[in-house]
Amino acid sequence: MIIAVDGPAASGKGTIARALAAHYALPHLDTGLLYRAVGQTLIDHGGDPADAKAALAACRFKDKLLVDPRLRDDAAGIAASIVSTHPAVRAALIDRQRSFARQPGGAVLDGRDIGTVIAPDADAKLFVRATSQIRARRRHNELTARGMAVTFDHVLADIKARDKRDSTRAAAPLRQAEDAVLLDTSYLSIESAIHHAIDIVEQRLAARTSG
Repeated sequence: MIIAVDGPAASGKGTIARALAAHYALPHLDTGLLYRAVGQTLIDHGGDPADAKAALAACRFKDKLLVDPRLRDDAAGIAASIVSTHPAVRAALIDRQRSFARQPGGAVLDGRDIGTVIAPDADAKLFVRATSQIRARRRHNELTARGMAVTFDHVLADIKARDKRDSTRAAAPLRQAEDAVLLDTSYLSIESAIHHAIDIVEQRLAARTSG
């Protein structure tokens, strides 16, 4: 069983995907970490995320980088949003993601193009969203809890800029797959959002079985 969870930054898709993976005992991949790893590699070597050639070279990062806590920092996130606009970078990482999705038993993947590009044949697809103000508040709380000095206005501006880059890029833009179920988490608790997500997957599985 393959479950695809897409959505913009700080929408709650990662939390939901991890919960679904735990519920169904499936492996989980936060595909955004792959792009963050590329971005962090560039940061570490003084590269420019806007340089497509340098970004492609950075795709040869070692797997151990995926557990580096720096990937959760704002700098890595901003760099990831920029490198993800390069078609060559997306092409370089696509096989890695598809192999994970198609492993025996299936998997849960979250990102921005899982249901549209990586696993268009997924058994269940969710598109998770929330308002930009609420997503910025969530991200601001997360960053300040980690001791980072950042203003809410800065985080909100970054969220909006990333949304624009993600939705307007030429390669695999962020969009809801036609057969994905929309889940708006703006005013849901974490527990409620997860409950709704499980219900969506169960309904999709039942529909596929009966069909």
